[in-house]
Amino acid sequence: MTQHHYLRAYMAGITVPTVFLLAVMTGYTLLRLIYHFPVPVERVIVFPMAVVPNAWGLWNVVFLASRRRLQLSIGLHGALLPILLAPLGILLASLLNFQIPNFAAHVFPVGAPIGLLLYYFAWKYLVGFLNRVLDLA
Repeated sequence: MTQHHYLRAYMAGITVPTVFLLAVMTGYTLLRLIYHFPVPVERVIVFPMAVVPNAWGLWNVVFLASRRRLQLSIGLHGALLPILLAPLGILLASLLNFQIPNFAAHVFPVGAPIGLLLYYFAWKYLVGFLNRVLDLA
């Protein structure tokens, strides 16, 4: 199984966010249907469900392709991805007139570094593990 390196890298990249989003959407659906949770996320859920896993897969392909020229660790490479995804998510929310709660501005100074750390560890341990299983690392 040494052929199709980029396809395997893409598949390893999309695995982690797909499983995570499946768990989150299951929890959200249960909250919405059983407890009548009043947040209508249906308008903006397309972005995280479609764009984020594909971005992770393509970002892993970019990591594999640039590995010879740039000696970045996979964790650091993965921590750069939210810097691209966050502005796209904010743009989509504004285009769809989805109101971002006021507390988000107060949480951002603490939440952004935590998000970067979560991405770093997810890429270092989870995507890195999948890359090793698929003989990409």
